[in-house]
Amino acid sequence: MKRTKKNKIVTIPLLWGTFVFFICLYVICPCTALGDIYRYIDADGVVHFTNTPTDAGYTLYLKEKKEHRILARSRKFKAGSDEYDKIIFKAAKAFGVDRALIKAVIHAESSFNPNAVSTKGARGLMQIMPQNDASLDISNPFDPSQNIMGGTRYLKQMLIRYNEKLALALAAYNAGPSAVDKYNNIPPYEETQTYVQRVMSLYSRYKSS
Repeated sequence: MKRTKKNKIVTIPLLWGTFVFFICLYVICPCTALGDIYRYIDADGVVHFTNTPTDAGYTLYLKEKKEHRILARSRKFKAGSDEYDKIIFKAAKAFGVDRALIKAVIHAESSFNPNAVSTKGARGLMQIMPQNDASLDISNPFDPSQNIMGGTRYLKQMLIRYNEKLALALAAYNAGPSAVDKYNNIPPYEETQTYVQRVMSLYSRYKSS
């Protein structure tokens, strides 16, 4: 009898600890995968951003909004149209940009609608602003091939400008490089911060799909 009671006293805390561990794992891991952004400042003062931290030196910089996490958990990820995959592959090869990233940007920008026009005047699949048409070799922003090639060219320019720091490149794609340069960081605009989170989340999902 005494031995049985002793065993119960030892076993229950172990089971409870295991239960708590897996609950914590369930709560923490989905948040990271969905689009939390982490920051690390190295010895030279260079700031690095990622949504998949691999070092203890990274700290949480931008947390995905609770309502976005709840929405994402409540439904399965639905990939966008594969209608433009050949053009995306061509653009990826031409400019050295991951196909999954291009597709994530198109998904976030226009939901794969080649005729989309924003309230600010951005047009097409990758939402190109009129003032950028000439420099991106675009004569018809509603032509999927021209739009994706031009949008990928611009995305690559931002990646080069910000030393392949994806979060900053995406912020510049959304808000313009001048805004990123002004704050030397992701601008404190709700739209831009939400955009960066969304694209990084979609990028992660397209890479794994």
